[in-house]
Amino acid sequence: MAEIIQRDGTWAFDGTTVRITPGLHRSVPLFRQTYGEITVPLEAVAGVVYEPERRRGRLRLRLREGADPLLQATGGRLPDAADPYRLLVDIDRSGVAEYVAEEIRHALLLDQIPKDPTKAYLLPGPPVPVSVRSSDGTVSFDGAQVRIDWADTSERVKRATGPRIVAVGDLVQVEWLPNTGYEDGFMRFVTRETVFSKLPPEKDPYALDLWGSTRRDLLTALVATAVTSRLPHPSARGEGEGDGGFGDRPSRAARVPPPADHHDVLLRRLRELGELHRDGVLTDEEFTMTKAAVLRGFR
Repeated sequence: MAEIIQRDGTWAFDGTTVRITPGLHRSVPLFRQTYGEITVPLEAVAGVVYEPERRRGRLRLRLREGADPLLQATGGRLPDAADPYRLLVDIDRSGVAEYVAEEIRHALLLDQIPKDPTKAYLLPGPPVPVSVRSSDGTVSFDGAQVRIDWADTSERVKRATGPRIVAVGDLVQVEWLPNTGYEDGFMRFVTRETVFSKLPPEKDPYALDLWGSTRRDLLTALVATAVTSRLPHPSARGEGEGDGGFGDRPSRAARVPPPADHHDVLLRRLRELGELHRDGVLTDEEFTMTKAAVLRGFR
């Protein structure tokens, strides 16, 4: 057993798995503490490195493309401190960190673990049900469907549509961008009907606009990951994934509905917008802007 225990967390390697446990200190980000312990099978590992620095070093585990739904869902956009595959190491424990890294590298060599992309997820993602309250509303996932309940501060066009419920079978993908504190983020649930929609997140009833607490909004990645783990693996769509498992979007050809469906979806979206405008939910300016965005998305 190779093990290193730090305030930031604990890594333990038994020859077949790397068990990563986040620390309980207040310096450990809420996302990592909420995500909890992760057991990484050796066959999911592409490499490991220890990066020494003057005061503290870092252990970093690199996973194979397509092995982890968390990396697929977040697209490499998790803040560095929230990355569960990074461990801050006190300088006086650098020798232990090097030993752990060397043991993992040695096992990868002995077991001849390939570095090419995987054909299925090798990690399960967070358990369900999972529910997160964000700045734009509460999003929940029970393993079969996503439900969004809008907050009082959500845009009127969203609140007017009521709770949004989407079955997993209707989803194409989840798009996620974190709230950095300087720029808003979003989480969008893309279905076959909305794949061409280019509505801004604050107007899109299938998207959460993330603009409040950065540490709280970051937890939406839990839902994004849980949903992603239950969607077809990227390799099944015949697409190449992003470098390091960062997860590119599906190709346009793979997502395009038949032309008849395309036309029906456009008409239905325009009818919905017209009804919201007539009911006074959308102002003239909001209606014009939203209608233009929908038409652009369907060109």
